[in-house]
Amino acid sequence: MTNIRKVAELAGVSVATVSRALKSPDIVSPATREKVLKAVDQAGYKPNLMAVQFRSQRTYNLVVLVPTIANTFFARVISGIQEAAQERGYGVLLCNTLGNEAMETQYASLVSTRQADGVIQLRAFNPFSEKAFPAGAVLPMINACEVLDDAPCPTVKLDNRAAAREATEHLISLGHRRIGMIKGPRRSPLTRDRQQGYQDALSAAGIPLDECLLCPGDFTPRSGYQAAETLIALAERPSAIFCESDEMAIGAISRIKEAGLRVPEDISVAGFDDIAFASYSDPPLTTIAQPAEAFGREAVAMLIEVLEGRQVDNLVLPYTLVSRASTATCRP
Repeated sequence: MTNIRKVAELAGVSVATVSRALKSPDIVSPATREKVLKAVDQAGYKPNLMAVQFRSQRTYNLVVLVPTIANTFFARVISGIQEAAQERGYGVLLCNTLGNEAMETQYASLVSTRQADGVIQLRAFNPFSEKAFPAGAVLPMINACEVLDDAPCPTVKLDNRAAAREATEHLISLGHRRIGMIKGPRRSPLTRDRQQGYQDALSAAGIPLDECLLCPGDFTPRSGYQAAETLIALAERPSAIFCESDEMAIGAISRIKEAGLRVPEDISVAGFDDIAFASYSDPPLTTIAQPAEAFGREAVAMLIEVLEGRQVDNLVLPYTLVSRASTATCRP
């Protein structure tokens, strides 16, 4: 992404002049304006419409769009956002959207009406209309956690495919070959990437994919419970289950134990997120640990950089496989 300094250099004017030409073209001469616009085209610069008005019209409010505050992982992300925002002198306007696109669009409009400076979006949806921010403009938004494909804004994310592959490889290393998977929502990029990682691990180990072992879920304990019921009812049940979230894994363990089976002696279970309850479940849950609070803190830092007109690159955060007592060697 080209920055405003490059435009100023090509136009032979100051950065302040470029800013004035883009913000208030009527106060610069036609010749200067023409030079600046030509340099913008030559440099491929995408003007940040919020940055050019940032100094005079900032509100120090950030809108946070969260799919559900009931999810403990998102709660930790929000905690990181609030902490970082407070440190930088910003307030947080939290919207519990429940995935409602109209609601998200409504809250994002607070930016275009100058009631907020920018948006942190925690799911895969762009709430800004082309009318508010035309193609080519840098959106005043950071996408985090559930990342948009070809996002029109910087993103902070995890390599979900690699993480899911490592979790599945952990189960394979314990001798499991019939491994079930409880997935997230069908439309979520997380579901796609984590399923692909699961399939990568199976393929590398020479284990054929069995579609019967793939069960839909929605990241809630109830969906994990219901999916586990389906998996243990199979004529040849899995010896291990990888769940795309810890909450689904905890729900799955509950159903497995209700059926009179033991975890991990009869069925190993692995999750994803490392929520607070993971280490206190019975048994403690093997999982992929995500730095949830860091998602929030980094999203705030990146958004402020965007609002101040600086170049921001995508950020991929690290993960860790945490092995606990819910997984064990496969018994014949």
